[in-house]
Amino acid sequence: MQQTGRASLSRLSKRLAAIALPGFLLVGCLGDQSPILSASNSSDGEIAPRISTIQRASDQEHQRLLAAFGGEYRAPRARAALDEVVQRLAKAGEGQIGHYDITILNSPVVNAFALPNGRLYVTRGLLALANDTSEIASVLAHEIAHVTAQHAVERAEKEAESALVSQVVSQVLKDQTRSEAVRAGSRLSLARFSRQQELTADQISVRNISRAGYDPYGAGRFLATLGRNTAFRSSGQNQSADDKRLDILSSHPQTPERIAAVTAAARQIGAPGIGERDANRWLNAIEGLAYGDDPRDGVVRGRRYLNSALRIGFSAPDGFSLESAQDMVIGVSANGAQALRFDSVTLKSGQTLESYVAAGWIEGVETTGIEKTEIAGQPAVRAHGRGTDWTFRLAAVQIGERVYRFILAARGGSDPERQMRAIADSFRVMTPAEAQAVRPMQIRLVAAEAGDTIASMAERMPEQDRPGELFQLLNGLDRNAALTPGQRYKVVAE
Repeated sequence: MQQTGRASLSRLSKRLAAIALPGFLLVGCLGDQSPILSASNSSDGEIAPRISTIQRASDQEHQRLLAAFGGEYRAPRARAALDEVVQRLAKAGEGQIGHYDITILNSPVVNAFALPNGRLYVTRGLLALANDTSEIASVLAHEIAHVTAQHAVERAEKEAESALVSQVVSQVLKDQTRSEAVRAGSRLSLARFSRQQELTADQISVRNISRAGYDPYGAGRFLATLGRNTAFRSSGQNQSADDKRLDILSSHPQTPERIAAVTAAARQIGAPGIGERDANRWLNAIEGLAYGDDPRDGVVRGRRYLNSALRIGFSAPDGFSLESAQDMVIGVSANGAQALRFDSVTLKSGQTLESYVAAGWIEGVETTGIEKTEIAGQPAVRAHGRGTDWTFRLAAVQIGERVYRFILAARGGSDPERQMRAIADSFRVMTPAEAQAVRPMQIRLVAAEAGDTIASMAERMPEQDRPGELFQLLNGLDRNAALTPGQRYKVVAE
């Protein structure tokens, strides 16, 4: 029953995330390397990309990616290691391979992209999950395969064809039911087409990393890590029916299917143990890499949220898990009964805080019981509201023209007034010294000593949510894995 509640709460969290953000799109796909504009005439794909006609579009996408993923992240050692891997992969490719340039994106999201002109992108969140050079080589080889196979061009042509068919059918048939059926069929066809592109890129990448001298089994290991990351981020919750439908229409095949396919491809090359892994080289490259949120965008420390740029912070009640997203913070209670959203807006000229709250900022929810007060010495308003299935408690704090908004939703008739009061009362304005002290978490390497266990290593990460599970995820370990004395493992610390 709890898992069912969590699924319902997940849907509510998505609705909360959409409040007052028209046109804003959160991007990224945890657990997959999805090409946004990955670059058509080869079924196997290993030919030079056609870039002359798409350079301008790629330049625009480059700027869009930088804006969407926090800009470029400077990490000289990691960049040098990535450049070496890319050069080896380019030389090992079959046929003429174009020039590739790699950018590390300043985002904790786990993702990688490629543009048709050979620009490759990896987030620092993805780099933190890799445990050796063969694993990161598999990611880059996958994206290079999209470029050389010119998948973006093929997909664009397929999308244009589907749109044209849908338009013609709609105009000719004048039958909305049949038109919708045709459009649904087109979407499914396009999804299957994209899934096949992913499988093709996987197969090309396994062959390419092997030719470059890397362990071809690295692809399967890293895909398994991506699957564990998805499970970790979703807290192991069961998928709702809506989520399962999205999986069927996903552009990526299910992770177990991909792991089986790349493992079979690796076995055709040789038995496990072949090729270079060089874990130490990769770990040295990412030591000190920022992990998690950028303090300028706000960071989560257990149940606390701190934003050094805005110099504000607050705490969630016991049992809440917080997650910082761009422009907002989302929280979920342990039992799945409550959801929290925190964000900010700017008041219109001449608008008072009371009139703003009275106007209502949640669609379909009437705001009542407006109470004028002070929070952290600042003008504030508390209120409550009622929706079809949820009870809402609201709080708004005004600092200058900016209003910081709290929304706490509870399922059914339960009133979260006590929890909201605790959350709002925890809101505070940090001193400059306190704001400066908020530093990013980083990947640190710790050598295991005799007697060390996953639990003892996890104690080095007290600020992290579920530190034991996170330690396993970062180091590619099973739950009952024994640690090797002297071997270095990744932890997250300031």
